[in-house]
Amino acid sequence: MAFILLTGRLAARMYPPGGAAWRRVLIPVLGALSSGWLLTKYFPNARGSGIPQTKFALFIHEGYISLKTVLGKFLCCSLSLASGIALGREGPSVQIGAGISSVLGRRCGLQPDDVKALIPVGCSAALAAAFNTPIAAVLFSLEEILGDLHAPVMGSVVISSATSWMVLHLILGDEPLFHVPAYQLVSPYEFVLYAVLGVIGGLASVAFVKLLLGLRIWFRRLPKWSVWMQPAVGGLLVGLLGWFLPEVLGVGYDYVERVLGGDLALKTVALLAILKIVATATCYSSGNAGGIFGPSLFIGAMVGGTVGSVAHAILPGSTANPGAYALIGMGTAFAGIVRTPLTSVIMIFEMTRDYSIIVPLMISNLISFFVSYRLQREPIYEALSHQEGVSLPTGETREHMARLTVSDVVESVPTLAVTTPLEPMRADLADGAGRAWPVMDGERLVGLLTAAAGRKMAAGATAGNLAAKEFPFVHPDHPLSLALEKMGDHHLNVLPVVSRANVSQLLGVVTLPEILKAYGVGGPLLGSGGER
Repeated sequence: MAFILLTGRLAARMYPPGGAAWRRVLIPVLGALSSGWLLTKYFPNARGSGIPQTKFALFIHEGYISLKTVLGKFLCCSLSLASGIALGREGPSVQIGAGISSVLGRRCGLQPDDVKALIPVGCSAALAAAFNTPIAAVLFSLEEILGDLHAPVMGSVVISSATSWMVLHLILGDEPLFHVPAYQLVSPYEFVLYAVLGVIGGLASVAFVKLLLGLRIWFRRLPKWSVWMQPAVGGLLVGLLGWFLPEVLGVGYDYVERVLGGDLALKTVALLAILKIVATATCYSSGNAGGIFGPSLFIGAMVGGTVGSVAHAILPGSTANPGAYALIGMGTAFAGIVRTPLTSVIMIFEMTRDYSIIVPLMISNLISFFVSYRLQREPIYEALSHQEGVSLPTGETREHMARLTVSDVVESVPTLAVTTPLEPMRADLADGAGRAWPVMDGERLVGLLTAAAGRKMAAGATAGNLAAKEFPFVHPDHPLSLALEKMGDHHLNVLPVVSRANVSQLLGVVTLPEILKAYGVGGPLLGSGGER
């Protein structure tokens, strides 16, 4: 909240009403040079949007974000954003919130795992305050930062977001980020137009991402001594564009609200969409501190406003005001650029508090997401991480791992009856640790005989005497990772696979060698529990 107020008041001082045009060129350049020097000399980890850096802290650095980085992010982003750099405050807010959580956790003496658990908690609180969207903040923290909507920290993330939202409302009042006229679907034919908007928004998203990533590679190839002054390139470009079209400067939420109300001309809206893509991509890739959340909403609003204006000019009686399309376009671009379709739908709804746009928003977002995915497989934050030489867990990796289930490797195995004498099996029981056999009473699974238990048999012992009545098992739809975890916990290399409808119904077994084969690990292994 202090970050929001500081950047707003600094910007008001740097660009007073009726200020000279030269300010729009000089101030962004000076702001970029100043923040570039500070980032290079004192705060190297505060560069960029903050989202990849937060994920680095979570998955690589045991949740560690230094207090120096938090202060540097706050200072450098405030300076660059107030000077008119075409970036947003929401991404930096996420890193600042995560950093505060990390610092407090370490100061309280928490273990690294507990500090890591606080990272998404801080992210959620910061994003709820930055966008005034508590539900979307929760979803983004789980969907993008953690990559798991069912994470154990969900309760803490929800509480932090709600608390942050309440504090924000107590101080700044109960106002949505954008005030939007009430829109409604004028004609069913508009669904086709919203689908077209999804395609165009997806293409614009891909253009933005590819331009940003390509420019960033070009800047990274420049001599290292020039790193501190590279942000000035972004400052100079946005300043020159701002000389002719001041709406390009900064994040531009005031102009977003104007286009949502249908107050900007078609030529201006279309031009702003193109110029903002170029300005934001250059500002970010040149090394300025700031995020892409806000600019993506600006780009989407302008793209949507352009489509809506054209549609309304051709079909005035069958289409809503262009502002309705600008509203849908905001979510469309966010879904295509950031690749969090669920978050984008809820975020636009919370920003506007207009439920009537939900269905068109869902249609357009899904199409934009699909187009963006087909033309740019790697999401922007994963691509930025790879440019840094860092490999983070990706959505595709998690999906692939989730697809490998117990049903893929389940196999049949000879079972033992409860009355089976163990004396003839003495050699098998002595042959290596980790082996186990399901014990059946008719058609019912009643226990699991392990080699360790069998070696303790007395004369005349049967499988039913020594079988463990409480034993680990898995279901066919369980991921193989869970089977491996249970094998490790119980020192077994075989587990029974049972039905979810009846845990006494044996479907087969899963063995360690077969799991490793599924993961592409070959070679002979000792102690295969499925062999007798």
